[in-house]
Amino acid sequence: MEKFELEAKLKEEIRARVLGEGFMKIVQTVRRGGKTFRISMRPVEIGGERKFQAEMNDDGQVRVKNLDANGAAEGLEEILAQKGARDLHLMTAKGDLHVRVTRKGHVMESRSAEMDRVVSVRPHDRVKKVPLTSFDSTALLRTVGIADGSGAVRASMRGKYDQVNDFLKVVGETVAPAPHGAGQELSDAPFVVVDCGCGKAYLTFSLYFYLTEVMGYRNVKVIGVDRRGDVIAAAHAMAEQLDIVDKVVFAECDLSQFQTSDSPSMVVSLHACDTATDEALAKGVEWKAKYILSAPCCQHELQKAIGNGGGKARADADFGGLLRQGILRERLCDILTDSFRAQILRILGYRTQVVEFASPDATARNIMLKCTYGVRPGQAGPMGEYLALREYWQVVPWLETRLSEKLGKHFERYS
Repeated sequence: MEKFELEAKLKEEIRARVLGEGFMKIVQTVRRGGKTFRISMRPVEIGGERKFQAEMNDDGQVRVKNLDANGAAEGLEEILAQKGARDLHLMTAKGDLHVRVTRKGHVMESRSAEMDRVVSVRPHDRVKKVPLTSFDSTALLRTVGIADGSGAVRASMRGKYDQVNDFLKVVGETVAPAPHGAGQELSDAPFVVVDCGCGKAYLTFSLYFYLTEVMGYRNVKVIGVDRRGDVIAAAHAMAEQLDIVDKVVFAECDLSQFQTSDSPSMVVSLHACDTATDEALAKGVEWKAKYILSAPCCQHELQKAIGNGGGKARADADFGGLLRQGILRERLCDILTDSFRAQILRILGYRTQVVEFASPDATARNIMLKCTYGVRPGQAGPMGEYLALREYWQVVPWLETRLSEKLGKHFERYS
């Protein structure tokens, strides 16, 4: 037997306990060259199937892979084949096994007293029930940087964590549960999401896991679109670490130029600046997406036309005291812009609500347009309200210009 190698009998015991009933977790930490390599493996449930999740942390670089039983057996052999000083901790329902290999190659074993623990792959019941605790999100949160190495949410990322949870709550309230086929099995119909202006992809990855793990969709694809090459490269690397590179994909592209051969079921945007929000809404309409969820950011386009001599004289006079103050003019234009957006989507057949999706403590930009396709386009009510508002302020919203072809036929019929 070579130095640092475990005895055959000990290896066989570890194999039996990991691949048998009652397995909970195995963790091995190897120290070499002043650096640490840590690998862990535990059972998880993904899409109703038992899997093994392996997490490799090589001096701070984390990679996650979901394995079937054969892949887990191969991964275990890699763990057992490691050389050098290391610590191994194996947890099962019946008890724990500790193995320590010293720098001189001595192998020391210790076993706990026999136990009778219940094995569960569900999150702990005492965890606060929010979308990111309704499934095992530890690997996700570590990889995107919301959680630290121990799995705890970083204090500096608490606002982002809450913001993503609040967005996912709206998804859960808006999107219908996964459909069933004739045999009452979950359907394999594709559910495609486009995240417009995905940025660092906190929401992009969270959407994928929430739709698959909680809402039961089996065939989910999420496409993150952003024009910044550095964030797209970083997001792609995280998809590789999470072993979902074929399910969560990214495009480095200006949203106005982005095209897809997929048929998006949902379009989302979280704080896409200025007219990028309008572009996301327009894309959702053009793709005939069933759901559009958009939390706007800053809106500058309407401010150029209102309160600076560009609006209707009566409106400017009526609101002169408000428009004189820059911050009040900005907030008024935010409200008007979202009002115009909501009315345009109603005209085009979407049931539309403007809601507060997050606490002001999480983000000051906490307004969301929640839209579900399903009403007859071009109804007189939304048309009349929109045209009256536009006539009063004597402006043409950017979204109307962007969707002029689709809106034109309704305007002609109404006039």
